[in-house]
Amino acid sequence: MKAIAVAAASLLALAAGAARAAEPSIKDYPDVTDTSFVEANGDKVLQLSIVIPAARQAVWEQVTTTAGYVRWATPMARIDFGLGGMIEASYDSHAKIGDPDNIKNRIVAYVPGRWMAIQNAQAPADLPNRDAFREIVTMMEFEDSGTGATKVTLTAVGYRPTPAFDDLYTHFGWGDAYTLAKLKLSFTKGPIDWKAAEARAQAQAAADKVQGKK
Repeated sequence: MKAIAVAAASLLALAAGAARAAEPSIKDYPDVTDTSFVEANGDKVLQLSIVIPAARQAVWEQVTTTAGYVRWATPMARIDFGLGGMIEASYDSHAKIGDPDNIKNRIVAYVPGRWMAIQNAQAPADLPNRDAFREIVTMMEFEDSGTGATKVTLTAVGYRPTPAFDDLYTHFGWGDAYTLAKLKLSFTKGPIDWKAAEARAQAQAAADKVQGKK
């Protein structure tokens, strides 16, 4: 049986891409398999997968419920699950629902416990090509993979052959691989301590400032 859940990938990728160092790659995440391809019309299809050591229903709930999502994806989130519902999140732990720079993805289709598709409704102002990003539709398929394991396959369509979409494809190629890796870690190592993570980020920023880095 397959299930599709999308939210985490696109949401996490928005911030992950902004924070990345020089030219990161999908290959930075060896657990992620890249089966991306190009359609006959030249559109690129981003397709990545990973195997997670957890039951499919548990993984589904980790990405489709508010309680599950904040364990690994973002420190602030609210998921209004349903057709036309909104997944709203922020990587800023001090953000509040309704803030203009929150990430909002609309649920455009789903089958309960089996699949879901989303399309971006709001992205941070500093996301390059944010208007083009709203044309991308993202899906993530979940299928049973051996005893107690789940194969998660993310598929994103709509990357037309233009410079703007090429940039987005590169941005989210790495970002979505990062997302899948983080989802797996939420089961192998447990939930993220967001306060500790924020403290580490602040310490690194201070160190970079002392060393003259941007």
